[in-house]
Amino acid sequence: MTQDLDTAPPDSPAAGASRAGSNLPEYSVGDLARALKRTIEDAYGFVRVRGEISQPKRHSSGHIYLRLKDDTAVLEAVCWRGTAAKLAVRPEEGLEVIVTGRITTYPGRSQYQLIIETMEPAGEGALLKMLEERKRRLAAEGLFDQERKKPLPFLPDVIGVITSPTGAVIRDILHRLDDRFPRHVLLWPVAVQGETAAAQVAAAIEGFNRLPGGGPVPRPDLLIVARGGGSLEDLMAFNEEVVVRAAAASRIPLISAVGHETDTTLIDFASDRRAPTPTAAAEMAVPVRAELLSRVLDGARRLIDGTHRLLEERRTRVEGLGRGLGDPRALLEGHAQRLDDRAERLEMAVAAVLERRRTRAAELAARLRHPRERLAEARNALTLNARALDAALRHAVMAAGTRYERTAARFSLRPVVLRVSDGGRRLEDFAPRLARGYAKLVEDRAARLATAGQLLESYSYKGVLARGFAVVEDRDGRPLTGAAQATAGRPVTLVFHDGRADATVDGPAPEAPKPPPREKPAAKDRKPAAAPAQGRLF
Repeated sequence: MTQDLDTAPPDSPAAGASRAGSNLPEYSVGDLARALKRTIEDAYGFVRVRGEISQPKRHSSGHIYLRLKDDTAVLEAVCWRGTAAKLAVRPEEGLEVIVTGRITTYPGRSQYQLIIETMEPAGEGALLKMLEERKRRLAAEGLFDQERKKPLPFLPDVIGVITSPTGAVIRDILHRLDDRFPRHVLLWPVAVQGETAAAQVAAAIEGFNRLPGGGPVPRPDLLIVARGGGSLEDLMAFNEEVVVRAAAASRIPLISAVGHETDTTLIDFASDRRAPTPTAAAEMAVPVRAELLSRVLDGARRLIDGTHRLLEERRTRVEGLGRGLGDPRALLEGHAQRLDDRAERLEMAVAAVLERRRTRAAELAARLRHPRERLAEARNALTLNARALDAALRHAVMAAGTRYERTAARFSLRPVVLRVSDGGRRLEDFAPRLARGYAKLVEDRAARLATAGQLLESYSYKGVLARGFAVVEDRDGRPLTGAAQATAGRPVTLVFHDGRADATVDGPAPEAPKPPPREKPAAKDRKPAAAPAQGRLF
């Protein structure tokens, strides 16, 4: 009985033989990474994940990198710059959130990650507790008392609406007013969601109340604050204290129409009348006109519904065609993340190279000997040689004179005396020659010393002082090489090119970058030792 290699179990000998052959396809690392990326993105194109935020980091490019974790796993997540600016919740360490997005991979690190599209708090318990506490405090101030509420006008001439100009709410209100009784409507456009929504709504209520009667802009007889339905987080702007106080202080009657029937916000308690929906607010604002226009309005509504259906069909068709095309944004996201990674590594590498070069320069500087030290050693050697030469000449002259006297006393013959006389004359001639040679040697050494001194002066900092700079030393003559050494109240000496001046440091030293390694302080200038006076031979 035989068994097909293609259908053999994975642990059978036949399967091992198949794997050892060339039937399996061969992938490159990049091909395998792209295949895994496509598989994961197709299987988890859009997911909703709940977890706790860990290690949030906003890159200099504007992207946000974080982790979502629970008690069993950790998930890497990325929020691109354009999406991060629109998040309703600011990512913080330890915050439990619910995010929606898509799963993808980052081949540069062989990891999978979540691309965040939206983010919201995980629960409503904390928000409800906070709102209940705020409601009790404002109620204790009397902002929700029935005595404060004003009656609505029967037929207002001008109605002020505070809502978003692009949402469906304003269209619903206008349609309802037109259906029941057309009125002059003033729209104050505001943001109805986000961080700035509460301040804009409060400013709109106060702005309508400040309009003078009979002015170029008519003063409304009734105000409607409206917004469509949404979650508790979406309606938080209408629970802010500044909005509630503005509604309670309004001198114009106000209707609150925030959310649907089941939604309740704090502005509902401070307003003069609460409407379950924006449409109901329009019905409360005006009475019913003759129902002659009902059929026309019904036809208009049907036309709007048909248009919506047509647009929805076209949108569905376009989305279906779009799914067959590649997503350019997904390609750019991987490159953007790789660019962030390379930029961060480049910054660290440049800093490390600079530190190594700075350390090497400090080591080489420490090995150098100051020219002043070398000149001092040469000067000392020259002085010692001059002294030794002078002592040797004196000793030679004295020894020659002694031998001459002894020889003259022992031998009285004339030829010997004549030879001694010639030796004395030669010795007398030798003394001036020796003096001239020594003088020339000293002159040459003095010229070399002068040249070395001029070179030392060119290297000296005194030339810099002549251009308007100064050296700061302590009272012991040691230079101060860093701002950290200039402590408040420390006595110092300022060395200029033409003299010195004592001073005292006033105030704390400002913070300064780390100073380079301190060089070995140069030895103080010493006057060259004077050469010993040249003695006479006779």
